[in-house]
Amino acid sequence: MSKFKFIDLFAGIGGMRIAFETAGGECVFSSEIDKYARRTYSANFNEDPFGDITGISPKAIPDHDVLLAGFPCQPFSLAGVSKNNSLGKEHGFKHATQGTMFHEIVRILEEKSPRAFLLENVKNLKSHDRGNTFQIILDTLQDPEGLNYDVCHRVIDSAGVVPQHRERTYICGFKEHNAAFEFPDILPVNGKITLKEHILDEEPDPKYTLSTKLWQYLQEYKRKHQERGNGFGYGMVDPNDPGAVTRTLSARYYKDGSEILIDTGADTPRRLTPRECARLMGYPDHFHIPVSDTQAYKQFGNSVVVPVVRQIAEAVEAVISASD
Repeated sequence: MSKFKFIDLFAGIGGMRIAFETAGGECVFSSEIDKYARRTYSANFNEDPFGDITGISPKAIPDHDVLLAGFPCQPFSLAGVSKNNSLGKEHGFKHATQGTMFHEIVRILEEKSPRAFLLENVKNLKSHDRGNTFQIILDTLQDPEGLNYDVCHRVIDSAGVVPQHRERTYICGFKEHNAAFEFPDILPVNGKITLKEHILDEEPDPKYTLSTKLWQYLQEYKRKHQERGNGFGYGMVDPNDPGAVTRTLSARYYKDGSEILIDTGADTPRRLTPRECARLMGYPDHFHIPVSDTQAYKQFGNSVVVPVVRQIAEAVEAVISASD
């Protein structure tokens, strides 16, 4: 059987690509605007992604079976929806998305009409702008007079496969209505992944240990917020606890590392190394990290958890194969 083809939009460093290649797919086009992310992508896939997606005609994008996109969350113009519906112009939902990155996805779906798509976003996409953003996305994708995809969605926590709480919204759609697709229950494939055995370096560089000054500041910061009844503060994990699960790794981890600190048993904890962040996101150890620590933290903090997407990719591939 020939490989199914996919495109990788807002590709970041290629986490979704790894997952879909593992499921038997072939990437025929990629796009990423950040120059540092492109450097990492190129180092791992020997391919330089196209830059600004707004600068390419959908006609120039190769035909593909599946569109992948981890797009940024942006508000839509609801006024534009009602106004354009009342004026009888092109579908109001489509008009409302103009000027956003989601609109770029819509442009390509309209022109190329792939058999399926998988979109990824933050958990809060569902509540963004009081739920209006998510509703417009669904309406646009499902519009029977427009894109007309059969769409399903789920918030998935990666803690089932890596020791990190990371909830993300996944939206999957198929041109074939009533396709036998269900989001898989995300489960570990090769046994439980623990921090100590699978994520942490045995001898991390001492430079990742917090300074006494920063550690004192973080403790004071947490104490002040706790007094006010807030939940802010650092997140310490014990590497010797086989059930330890970290907080969500964010793109701002490079600032002070406070959301995930490793208890060293000494006076001060340490932050994760970039390689440990890669493992926490499910990247293999042969994945190249050709950028500075600051950029690496941003890149992994913005990425998907690869084994989560891989299990979704396998379910998507099964539907595509069944309809061939």
